[in-house]
Amino acid sequence: MPDSRTGNRPAFQQLQYAFAAHLRDPAVNPAPVGIEDRRMQVYRDLFYNNMQDYLANGFPVLRSLYDEQDWFALVRQFYAQHQSHSPQFYQIGAEFLAYLQDEHQVRACDPPFLFELAHYEWVEMILAIDPAKPVTDLDAGGDLLDGCPVVTPWLRNLSYAFDVQRISPSYRPSEPPAQPTFLAVYRKLDDEIVFLELNAVTAQLLQRLMDVQDRTGRQLLEELAVETGGDAQQLLAFGSDLLADLRAKQVLLGTRKV
Repeated sequence: MPDSRTGNRPAFQQLQYAFAAHLRDPAVNPAPVGIEDRRMQVYRDLFYNNMQDYLANGFPVLRSLYDEQDWFALVRQFYAQHQSHSPQFYQIGAEFLAYLQDEHQVRACDPPFLFELAHYEWVEMILAIDPAKPVTDLDAGGDLLDGCPVVTPWLRNLSYAFDVQRISPSYRPSEPPAQPTFLAVYRKLDDEIVFLELNAVTAQLLQRLMDVQDRTGRQLLEELAVETGGDAQQLLAFGSDLLADLRAKQVLLGTRKV
């Protein structure tokens, strides 16, 4: 029996590893001996094009910022260098993010907001297939100040240095704006994905609503007033309208029944 500690493998496994290594990075790893290159080309094109198509469709804004050569090189580097930890095809987006964050060597053609924009686009993909179920034991018309508001499970409360929601081929900032960008991205009950731009106070309140489930809307607003040094009565008046608006937009689904 071959000794795995020495790296020895049966001949068929050696062929499999050589085949896979060549498909991942044909410029570095030669094709297995004895296989016609015309046949190998079919596999090279099939595997790479599937990966390229998936990433281009999943990150369309990011793709639009690159010319074909630079984009193909980015995909090739990811395909060749990154060791994925999930066999699920839909997890490729998450693996691409991990590569950009931890492994990618920044090139002159890469924008400074590369990872943030990719993350922003990935959130839309992952929300579309999020299997979370909303709380069923709730009062859809409950009092949002005196009850405990229930946040939709299909929500991501995000903050970025760059205003990623505005980036396009005609808007490519080289420096982040003075203020960070706060965004709520969520899926409605009819599966529509919605993007809301928030101010800092609303983003803080939304995070509290997500983190703390046993506080009333009034308690959360009063705590936020203490933290921010704001006027409690003014924040309550503002917060009451804000909570109602969030419910109308389906960010909040109602209040928890007691």
